[in-house]
Amino acid sequence: MMNTLRNLLNMIKFPHTVFALPFALMGAVLAGKRIPDPDQLLWILLAMVSARTAAMTLNRIVDRDLDAVNPRTAQREIPKGIVTTGQAAAMLAVSVILFEWAAFSLNRLCLILSPVALFIILGYSFTKRFTRYSHLVLGLSLSMAPLGAWIAVRGSVDLRIIILSLAVLFWVAGFDILYAIQDMDFDRQAGLYSIPRFFGVRTSLLIARIFHSLTFMILLLISFLLGLGVYYLIGVLTVGGLLFYEHSLVSEHDLSRLNMAFFNMNGYISVTIFAFTLLDILM
Repeated sequence: MMNTLRNLLNMIKFPHTVFALPFALMGAVLAGKRIPDPDQLLWILLAMVSARTAAMTLNRIVDRDLDAVNPRTAQREIPKGIVTTGQAAAMLAVSVILFEWAAFSLNRLCLILSPVALFIILGYSFTKRFTRYSHLVLGLSLSMAPLGAWIAVRGSVDLRIIILSLAVLFWVAGFDILYAIQDMDFDRQAGLYSIPRFFGVRTSLLIARIFHSLTFMILLLISFLLGLGVYYLIGVLTVGGLLFYEHSLVSEHDLSRLNMAFFNMNGYISVTIFAFTLLDILM
């Protein structure tokens, strides 16, 4: 059983939860201008982790045939037979149940909006089959992390947290475009849609840079909208430097460090902005 669980967690790249989790915590901290109560924080974490687990699991199930013929993904757990479709489906069902349980335990608005959240995060897995802008749908999925945490704490929606969620949307869409460059040729052959497939490497890099520039500017704007101080601004400037460095790692003629730009830098970015936001609130 433990071996199966380990394989399932490997399948969904569980450590990559770090990309969105800090933004969920950031939304929770900003909503109350303090660290949430332990029980509230527990339900927020469960909602965040179970939502991502459900989304990633469905993605692996839906894409299993494509993954099997893509050289980059052929070694994934379902194509290799390490995880069965039935095991993945069971994990998906459990994750959805846990997500709804967490939403119910938080507040009424979280429960009411939970089907909308599930529709978006689960629906992403199908978007690459009909729109080149699936990267934005993925960004929308992860942008609900700070929004959902804010609603969990306040029980209401606020324009300011929607604006912060836009920063997450453009950040995720930008790095997903970079990541999709690896599959540009395969997407073309398989009839899948992506920005790199339609616009090529140079334009895709430009779009990703524009998206990340928007992320930086929105994060700056948030400091004024939420009355944050110097520690938060230091965090935003640090994030700006990390984004600049991320894009310096890749170019039209050298994509050899693409995985480093994707996995390492984006983990640093999300943790950095949360850490400085928390410091700003505590100080």
